[in-house]
Amino acid sequence: MKRLRRRTWFVLCFALTLVGGLVFFLWEYVTEGAQWVTFSANSHLYENGRIATGSITDRNGVVLYDGESGDYAEQAELRIATLHAVGDQYGNIATGAKLLFRQYLAAYNPVTGAGSGGNRVALTIDAELNAAAYRALDGRNGTVAVYNYKTGEILCMVSSPSFDPYDSEEVLAGVNAGEERYSGVYLNHFLSSAFTPGSIFKLVTTAAALDKLDSPPDFSFTCTGSMELDGNTVTCPSAHGTQDLRQALSNSCNCAYAQLAVTLGGETLQRYAEAAGLLDSVSVNGFASAKGSYTVSAVPSELGWSGVGQYTDLVNPCSELVFMGCLAGEGEAKVPTLLKSVTNDLGLPGAFLPGTENCTIGIKPSTCRALKQMMRFNVTDHYGQEQFGTLAVCAKSGTAEVGSGESPHAWFVGFVDDSLHPYAFVVLVEHGGWGSSAAGSVAAQVLTRLCDEE
Repeated sequence: MKRLRRRTWFVLCFALTLVGGLVFFLWEYVTEGAQWVTFSANSHLYENGRIATGSITDRNGVVLYDGESGDYAEQAELRIATLHAVGDQYGNIATGAKLLFRQYLAAYNPVTGAGSGGNRVALTIDAELNAAAYRALDGRNGTVAVYNYKTGEILCMVSSPSFDPYDSEEVLAGVNAGEERYSGVYLNHFLSSAFTPGSIFKLVTTAAALDKLDSPPDFSFTCTGSMELDGNTVTCPSAHGTQDLRQALSNSCNCAYAQLAVTLGGETLQRYAEAAGLLDSVSVNGFASAKGSYTVSAVPSELGWSGVGQYTDLVNPCSELVFMGCLAGEGEAKVPTLLKSVTNDLGLPGAFLPGTENCTIGIKPSTCRALKQMMRFNVTDHYGQEQFGTLAVCAKSGTAEVGSGESPHAWFVGFVDDSLHPYAFVVLVEHGGWGSSAAGSVAAQVLTRLCDEE
């Protein structure tokens, strides 16, 4: 009897272990099956290291990559401008659709596995707009991005330096050899890099000032071109005279904003940078962008420069773009996405795509509206409305000092305050010089082209 009881317990434990193992396997299969099937060693889907099934197009149906043939877009300019959205031959670009959406390209689902022929994956980008943005950069390193803050669709995502994917073998050899001209070619600067923001960070300082100062409309500061903080000098390009808060932002007065930073305190600025989403990652189709940073300093001069957007401040362009979208939406916008649709060879939906999520920032709608008005004043008072035609552009430029002897990074960020053209944008020209001229002209070219085509 005891032997029978022991055997019963043994069989029961064995059955429970078997069921538990089966449940674990099914869970892993459902959650990780796509990764297993699309592993690069799967010769049914890959040929010489490249995914050989499915195709990638832009939002207008322009073929950017064909898996069966391995061909990219016909025009070299389109291939180069969309490289970081599509991916290179060897999978060295982590943000490319060939990697991010390989399960869709393989037509994978947990019931039937990978389908024959693959799916057609349409991206949200406009290839011609990307080419126009790449031309506007004119050989300079940096990034240009535009997205619809009401739908989340990224219409333009350009990163430079770039290269023709047909030259992948030569570029790989150059990268391995440490050649300077190939430095950073695999990096998507929009998603994977963080840069000194310069004066675009003054929007964060302004938001804190609007909320925390007793009477922000009565703020007044007289700029003589420089000011002393703990024996160190904060300088402006020129003496701006007596200004209110709106004029100080339009003039991008370093002295006024250094004084604001000291008045507000580093902990407050850090909270507002976090509330703006500039210290966190943004998940774009599962890819996490680089994080920004803000360091609280007890040294008045360092604190002052941090409020100006210097010191150790860092901002990721994608996080900045979402911040712009949320300002336009008075606290709320859509999370950016690169995936528009997935269809099979019959033109039917090839996968279930989740809806685009909302994102919010911890800045009050009334403060967002005030910032929007001030950014609009920047354009009409300082940058020049004529370069944007009839578009109601709200913007802030930034000239970020990055080291002795090096030209500063040029930023231009903002959005179009128009329900017919709900676009937020970010332009960064590395070592480009003045933000309003170097980056502002790129933004104007891209925005006017985009809106004129509609």
